[in-house]
Amino acid sequence: MAAALLVFVTVILVLFVIFNTQTVDISLVFANVQAPLVLALVIAAALGGLVVGLAGVALRARRTKR
Repeated sequence: MAAALLVFVTVILVLFVIFNTQTVDISLVFANVQAPLVLALVIAAALGGLVVGLAGVALRARRTKR
């Protein structure tokens, strides 16, 4: 079961990379950057996960203090 799930997720990720290869302009505060769309999406997802993770840690710390 785990191997089938791993194969499924791998196929989905490969298709995601194949279909998102175009270059996009990313406007940052200090510069404009051109990068592949898949890279921009992965970075945005990672930063979003980091924010959610930090919020979870903060909530857990707040609960243990009470």
